[in-house]
Amino acid sequence: MILDLDIGNTLSKWRLKDSVSSEIRSRGAVWTRDEWKPGADIPDLEVVETVRISSVARRSVLTQTERLLKDNVRTVHVARPAHETLGVTNGYVEPGRLGVDRWMGVLAGYQLAGACCVVDCGSAITIDFVLPGGRHLGGYILPGLRLMKESLKLGTGNVAIDPDSEADELLAPGRRTAEAVNHGIYLAAVSAVNRIYAEVCDRESISLPMLVTGGDALVVSRGIQVPHAIWPDMVYAGLEACFPLTTAERAGKMAGAPAPPRPVALEKIRAGLAFSSLL
Repeated sequence: MILDLDIGNTLSKWRLKDSVSSEIRSRGAVWTRDEWKPGADIPDLEVVETVRISSVARRSVLTQTERLLKDNVRTVHVARPAHETLGVTNGYVEPGRLGVDRWMGVLAGYQLAGACCVVDCGSAITIDFVLPGGRHLGGYILPGLRLMKESLKLGTGNVAIDPDSEADELLAPGRRTAEAVNHGIYLAAVSAVNRIYAEVCDRESISLPMLVTGGDALVVSRGIQVPHAIWPDMVYAGLEACFPLTTAERAGKMAGAPAPPRPVALEKIRAGLAFSSLL
């Protein structure tokens, strides 16, 4: 079995993948602040041959995890940002400072769709752009829905946005404090994503397919105004692309990959920008 780990600042997600069939056998998650050790929420390491890790948690968490795994598993691969990987050139001035989860998403997006916009809706919302030829422009980071809500300190942190809510409902004025907070942060988030996407496409004179991932991808996607695809396993797909182990992975197949969305015409994006500037 292959164990893939996506260690975030808040949550550490994992999945077990069959090394022969490439089928996903099980999934789970544990709070990153908890000690990472086999138990009810962690797979049995006795069945694991290889581990692939993407981690943005503090260095001590990764060190502890590597130590545990190397005592029980034959091979451990740790992803790290680089100047160039798989045809993509890192846009950061200091490539090593780009979050590895963003780098995995960019690599997966480029393998799937070529030039693209990658939006990761986690604790933070990150938006990255890759142009034809693999030039990563860099990106944007803004607070995620939960962080924005907590920053208001209005006692509404435990009242989550219903992921099944329609965008029109979430954009309406709230009639209770919790609704007002949820609708306000939702509008702030989706407005930022929509505006940033349009501004970058306009400046670069290209309309890009958008791929969305992260824990809040479903709800944020309801307010995104351009065609896009949700890809929950995008970080895992980056690990697959960097460290292909199965026959399917070596053939370029990434688990759970959606069909790349067809972007709207650049003229339509520019018309929307021109209209919004008049308001």
